[in-house]
Amino acid sequence: MNPTKRSVLAAAMVMAWAAPAFAADDKMPTKPGVPTFGQIMDASGIKISGYVDTSYTYLSGAGTFSGGTANRVFDTERNSFNLHMVNLTVSMLPAKGFGGLVEVNAGSDARAITATGTTNDEFDVTQAYAHYANGPFMAIAGKYVTLSGAEVIRGPDNLNFTRSILFGYAIPFTHTGVRAYYSVGDTMKFIVGVNNGWEVLRESASTVGGLVADGKTFEVGAQFTPIKPLNLAVAVYSGEEPGLTAIGRRDLVDVVVAYSITDNLSVTLNADVGKQEDAIAMGTDAEWSGIAAYVNWKFANQWRVAFRAEQFDDKNGYRTGLAQKWSEATATLAFMPTANAEIRVEGRYDKSDVATAFNQTDGTTDDNQYSFGVQGIYKF
Repeated sequence: MNPTKRSVLAAAMVMAWAAPAFAADDKMPTKPGVPTFGQIMDASGIKISGYVDTSYTYLSGAGTFSGGTANRVFDTERNSFNLHMVNLTVSMLPAKGFGGLVEVNAGSDARAITATGTTNDEFDVTQAYAHYANGPFMAIAGKYVTLSGAEVIRGPDNLNFTRSILFGYAIPFTHTGVRAYYSVGDTMKFIVGVNNGWEVLRESASTVGGLVADGKTFEVGAQFTPIKPLNLAVAVYSGEEPGLTAIGRRDLVDVVVAYSITDNLSVTLNADVGKQEDAIAMGTDAEWSGIAAYVNWKFANQWRVAFRAEQFDDKNGYRTGLAQKWSEATATLAFMPTANAEIRVEGRYDKSDVATAFNQTDGTTDDNQYSFGVQGIYKF
């Protein structure tokens, strides 16, 4: 037998011997997959997330009160497609030890929440703080969002597209300072903090009439879950803030009660009472109060509807530029095609007890306005 035939015969014998081994396996072993960037970050304890928030808005009025103050929070465009927010959050918040969080936002909403003492553009470092936790105790230091309110800056976390009157005119957005939390089991949490005030990054920039409002603001909060469907939250703020012509103490009490009637149906109530000394002028105080009610019903796997009704009493015109009682009603239909995407269609009607409250686009005034919006959100 020549060498070539011997080689072919040897190869055939090897293949015949190995065939049963291959036949015993369903398929050849695969090469282990390369981990994604997100998997690497998760393994290291670092979480990266964010969202994109866009919309089309139509507003019947000019978007301002006759006194000149804006009567919308984020949906300020009368007839426009909008990029509200591009959000990126990077955090490492261990249950024990040190960590931190940075949340940056870009878009038209970022300009509206800009704190005093920083640039007023479409970019905002909304939160940036160091974090420490040990058992039931946790503390943060830096810039962070307020304790007050039923609604938040992050669009995906709200029930409705437009923000409430209370969100924009009764409470603050952010604070810069230190805050400590202490949890008692799973049912109670207590919070205390001290900060520069309402949306104040640098106290030296919080001025009026050449005076600096550098007195600190104290916050106290408590959160309770006495039974699983019921959540109660109370936040109290007190500190020095600039008024129109003088500096005075500003106090706020905020209460939020949320109850889940079923897994798909929930109701929420939010009430605020605020006061500022020397707000209008030295010796002339200002008071404001409001209440908002929410109903959220998930009536199908990918569908839900949310309703909101509220009234805000600006007794001295300090928060809105007009002494008025301002109310609104909102209905939002939301569709969630995937876990990361949501489309909301919303209608809203606003009314004031002042006949000339709302500026109209034709130069006239009226006691009401209405709006329509379509919002698209993608989370990553």
